[in-house]
Amino acid sequence: MSWQARLLNRFLRLTERPALERADDHIRLRRSFERKSRFYFHAPFGTRSETTLLGDHQTLRVHHKGARTDRVILYFHGGGYVFGAPRTHAAMLARLARASGAIALLPRYPLAPEATFPSAPDAAYEIWMALLDSGVDPDTVAIGGDSAGGGLALALLGQLCAENAPRPACVFGFSPLTDLTCSGQSVVTNADKEVILPPARVREMMTAVLDGADGDDPRASPLFAGFAGAPPIWLCVGDTEILLDDTLRMAERLRAQGAPVDMIVEEDLPHVWPIFHNILPEANRTLDDLAKWLNQCWLRPVES
Repeated sequence: MSWQARLLNRFLRLTERPALERADDHIRLRRSFERKSRFYFHAPFGTRSETTLLGDHQTLRVHHKGARTDRVILYFHGGGYVFGAPRTHAAMLARLARASGAIALLPRYPLAPEATFPSAPDAAYEIWMALLDSGVDPDTVAIGGDSAGGGLALALLGQLCAENAPRPACVFGFSPLTDLTCSGQSVVTNADKEVILPPARVREMMTAVLDGADGDDPRASPLFAGFAGAPPIWLCVGDTEILLDDTLRMAERLRAQGAPVDMIVEEDLPHVWPIFHNILPEANRTLDDLAKWLNQCWLRPVES
């Protein structure tokens, strides 16, 4: 582990985790994260971005000069279904888009408590269908996300598999939230090791998001979904995260159903560490490795 990662872990434990524990206003939480993201996360030089629409959903389009139109990343941001926005994750996606030569699309989806389950998965499905209706070939698309957004990407894949609908070339997730019932043992065993997410606050958020719905609904928790005919899937997580088991069990379920899975478990890296690409060498390495994997997936349909 790099010295930058050690310092970042200490900083996050002393600042961000207590801030999440104290947060009692979702509007203030959103504004705080958006303000911090402008300060901490910076896109590579030459990044271009503009706002467009996918169906009725405002979407941020991020790319670099010369980006290939036949390589598209549809990305759902994280934030526990309560906070986060396309702009908070745009710098990381700009970095990934540059490494892979792709265009990244970051849609805005409805957040709780204003919009509870199933608002987010309904929106994700609408966004996917709108992208296809615009003429984009599903074989040119990678669907991804982090934390709650990673769970949303996997839940969308589960729905597409259940309906035998057109599926993307591949799916990826950074520290995905795949179980809104919070039944993974790592929620308990990693409670003291986790440097960002307070377990009690995560449970509170999930209760608010579900608003009485069943947490084991596969559109809420893709851990309980079916994935027959799924494309390749790439997942990463840190071994000290409370969401470690969300990834480990997700990978096990996918493999049991015949889905090809690449999984990376890193030692003592924080939740969604690739977002810290401006300071972490591990983040840049992960994004570069993912870019290579994505390019292999995009080539596969052409070669088959």
